[in-house]
Amino acid sequence: MIRARATEESCWSAPLAVSDVPESGRHIDLLADAQARAAVARLAGLRDLPRLTASFDVAPHGRGGLAVTGRVSATVGQTCVVTLEPVEKEVDEAIDLVFAPAESLPAVEHGEEVEVPHEDAPEAIIGRHIDLAAIATEFLILGIDPYPRKPDAVFDAPTVRDDSAHPFAALAALKKERGGKRGRR
Repeated sequence: MIRARATEESCWSAPLAVSDVPESGRHIDLLADAQARAAVARLAGLRDLPRLTASFDVAPHGRGGLAVTGRVSATVGQTCVVTLEPVEKEVDEAIDLVFAPAESLPAVEHGEEVEVPHEDAPEAIIGRHIDLAAIATEFLILGIDPYPRKPDAVFDAPTVRDDSAHPFAALAALKKERGGKRGRR
């Protein structure tokens, strides 16, 4: 297991050079240290991040490319959108990406668009390496519930019975006062 750490450039980094992946492939497990978890929690807008791990199988793909499969798993601390109380959720996201050297990807010149089916579009390898921790962070953020709720939390919308209490009551009164006519300039 590689203990990935926060760096000055990123919140969590575990670079892997294309040349470090043998033909038979390579398995890599990552475990984020406390500093990296705190940095990812800030980036993701989490209350805290007590656990963050990732597991990858990386294999050569095509000419100079890589196929990356794996999982990111974490315990995320959030705030319930109903009660505003702390809530912990588990995130477990599958990862399945293909990377290709940037120079082998279709060039986009002068605002031209090149259509490539989304599921077939490889990610670019920049500088002959990929960052497994950055990939794990991206998939973690995609897996976070944007509206976390405690299991028993129920939102009861307030009932408005008085017409004068609705948000546009002042505008309705002004319109009524002017006789429903638009103002002239």
